[in-house]
Amino acid sequence: MSPEYVIFGNFSTKYDVFSFGVLLLEIISGKRNNVDYQNHPALNLIGFAWELWRQDKALEIIDSSLEELGFSNEALRCIQVGLLCVQECAADRPAMSEVVFMLGNNTSLPSPKQPAFILRRSSSNLGKLMNRLGEPFSAREVSITVIEAR
Repeated sequence: MSPEYVIFGNFSTKYDVFSFGVLLLEIISGKRNNVDYQNHPALNLIGFAWELWRQDKALEIIDSSLEELGFSNEALRCIQVGLLCVQECAADRPAMSEVVFMLGNNTSLPSPKQPAFILRRSSSNLGKLMNRLGEPFSAREVSITVIEAR
């Protein structure tokens, strides 16, 4: 889900762009967004892809079957487009028509900025957040409520 929907409940056309970016990264890597990554258990797929991109090691995330077929350049382009689609600010994300154009042509692409949701929260962090805010909140369909006597 896009950050503007999760945080503010705002739904826009950029919601689908964000989801498409996650899907693109999942296809290229052969991994799901919600699993731990190697020595970085706090990173999700978006964060892991971003860290590799920043270190000029994006080839490391590509699924081995794509590498064997010789699609490394196309996969790198897809990673870049995927990262552009998951930008934190909805205004920074391309429109779907631009995404289709970027994937279908060899034009130069803009550099992605840091994406949204690059870190996963642990359950202990959720508890700390609840204590800090002092308000009930929900995480993954589980409600946590602070009960106080009158």
